[in-house]
Amino acid sequence: MTTFGRSKVSNLTEVKILERVDLTSDLWLIWIEKPEGYVFKPGQYCTIGSGGVERAYSIVSSPHEERIELFVELVPFPDGVLTPLLWDLSVGDSVTIRPRAKGVFTFKSSHKNQLFIATVTGIAPYVSILRNYLNQGHMDHNFYLLDGASYADELAYRSEIEAIADKYPEILTYIPTVSRPTEDRNKNWTRQTGRVNTIVEEYVRKLDLEPEDTLVYACGHPGMIEDVKGRMIPKGFRVEEERFWKEE
Repeated sequence: MTTFGRSKVSNLTEVKILERVDLTSDLWLIWIEKPEGYVFKPGQYCTIGSGGVERAYSIVSSPHEERIELFVELVPFPDGVLTPLLWDLSVGDSVTIRPRAKGVFTFKSSHKNQLFIATVTGIAPYVSILRNYLNQGHMDHNFYLLDGASYADELAYRSEIEAIADKYPEILTYIPTVSRPTEDRNKNWTRQTGRVNTIVEEYVRKLDLEPEDTLVYACGHPGMIEDVKGRMIPKGFRVEEERFWKEE
């Protein structure tokens, strides 16, 4: 019998793609069916597959939502194996999903201030956390989200997050930034510029964040995460991390 790692095929569930939105030539959103009884914590990841290949993806949707939402980046073959297969799938096609979500990159309520740092698809767990937090009616924390990308059109959840920040300014502060402001693709960009890891210390000062009541989360490119850790840990901050490799 064919196996995926240690799990037999019989332990996998086939689910259909319900919706797809292409954002750029290599970034897209998909919504898939949520199997009956499927549970997860905001910030965790699911493992999906196609053609016998599986990879883990952080879940964008909140547990209360009826569908599983994912934010995917195309990595062309041969570096990427699963994402080229997913790219060719349309609404109505199927993927497999493992029965349990995993991961420890979840909301830790112990700190009043929550500093979220993301690159591109690394925004996924933060959206899940924020949606769930608001759905449960909590108002006890301050969230600061630094969202970095090369181009503005890669900031997939900018509109949603800005709407939350406008409605709940006492809860969420949102700082999107692009690292290539002089390129034509960013010609209308008038906001923060620079790689997200290079602006962290500036905003920690501006926001008066202290290690005693602030937890730092870094999700996305491994190089960004290492740089954030190198800047923040010596200052006494605790850093939670979730690394996105080529097809994660």
